[in-house]
Amino acid sequence: MKWNLRWAAARRDIWRPSDLLVALREVGFEPSLSKVAALWSSKPITVRLDDLDKICAALDCTIADLLEAEALPGQAEQSLPQAVGESAPQSGTVRPIPRRGGHAGRTLPPN
Repeated sequence: MKWNLRWAAARRDIWRPSDLLVALREVGFEPSLSKVAALWSSKPITVRLDDLDKICAALDCTIADLLEAEALPGQAEQSLPQAVGESAPQSGTVRPIPRRGGHAGRTLPPN
């Protein structure tokens, strides 16, 4: 995940952790300055969901503005899954093909 706290804060003209602390206190969130500085300076390992909600309220943004999915190292970029009803690419089979015949040693469930 990419942590975009500084970008979201810059949209609100917040450029320092101490300014962010003031904005957080305006929405009733009272973290320490060291906690805010840690969030500001690097990507956090964990963040409580309640804290994310309060950060979003203070910055007038969404969680999607703060967190952005990234491809894992060594993983090829894949296209996003399509929503139901969207036109699918014509390159391959869209629906899975059911197996015909035997059940490979399995029995059918009881009626």
